[in-house]
Amino acid sequence: MTYKRILLKLSGESLMGDRQYGIDPKRLSEYAADIKKVIATGVQVAIVIGGGNIFRGVAGASKGMDRVQSDHMGMLATVINGLALQDALEDAGIPTRLQTAIRIDEVAEPFIRRRAMRHLEKGRVVIFGGGTGNPYFTTDSAAVLRAIEIEADVILKGTRVDGIYNVDPEKDSDAIKYDHISFDDVLRKGLKVMDTTAFTLSQENELPIIVFDMNKPGNLLKVVTGEQIGTTVNL
Repeated sequence: MTYKRILLKLSGESLMGDRQYGIDPKRLSEYAADIKKVIATGVQVAIVIGGGNIFRGVAGASKGMDRVQSDHMGMLATVINGLALQDALEDAGIPTRLQTAIRIDEVAEPFIRRRAMRHLEKGRVVIFGGGTGNPYFTTDSAAVLRAIEIEADVILKGTRVDGIYNVDPEKDSDAIKYDHISFDDVLRKGLKVMDTTAFTLSQENELPIIVFDMNKPGNLLKVVTGEQIGTTVNL
C-alpha cells in the first residue's frame, strides 16, 4: 500500500446525499462500503467529519448568535454525524471507536492520543468528533491536528468535486484541474483547499493533502493504492 495510516476528512454536507439537510442512510452505507475495502487492505483509517448538514457555527454567529455558543453547537453536530457513521461502519462489520474532544462519556470515548493509535493498530476505524474542542477552529483544523497527532501519512479530503481547479468547476466549464500542486502555489494562486489555519499547519508539518471525489464509489481505494485520483498538495 502507498499509505499505512490515513486521515479521511469528510464534510457534514457530504452526509446529506440528495437531501437538503440531515443525514442520508444510503450515503452512509456507500461510505462504509468504501472504507471497508480500504480496511481490508490493512490500511489504518481515522476520520474527521464536519457538522454543516446539521449546524454550522460560523453561520449561526453571522446571524447574531454568540460565536463561542454557536461553535459549541457545531461541535455537537459533528458528534451526531460521528455516531451515525459509526453505526453504518459497524453495520458493515467494521469495529469502530468514536472519540470526542469534548467529554460525553456516555456517548463516546474522550480523545486520548495513545488510545486512538492503539485502536488503529488493532484495525479499528477511529472517528474524531467535537472538532478541536475549542471555538474559532474549523473541522479542517481538527483534521490536520489529529492527523499530525496520530502520525498519519496523508490527509484525504473527500469532496463532491474531483480535485482542485483554478476556478470553481461548477460555475466555469473552462476550469483547469491540477493533478499536483505545491503548498506555496495554492497560497500564491489563492486557491481554496482548507481554511488558512489548517492549511498552514499541514504545510509546516509537511503533511500532504489529497482532494478527491468521495461520492464516486471506489475512489477512496484508488487513492489509497496510489492511483492518480484527485489533486495532491505537497511540498
